Amino acid sequence: GNCWDNSPMERFFCSLKTEWAPANGYVSKDKARQQINDYILNYYNSVRPHHYNGGLTPEESENRYHFYCKTVANIT
Repeated sequence: GNCWDNSPMERFFCSLKTEWAPANGYVSKDKARQQINDYILNYYNSVRPHHYNGGLTPEESENRYHFYCKTVANIT
């Protein structure tokens, strides 16, 4: 990897630690896995707005991208 690869992951883990992870840690590995999956799938990608995406969630940004790609494809 290089520094450009590391930056997005560092930002993700910072968000995970400050927004989601309990201050005292998780009760078990299974509970940690479950809650981190919940953070990624049900919050980070679908609820949490991202500055990089103009305040949109990654899910909404991707949906708009696909919508506009189809629109452009239909025009041309």
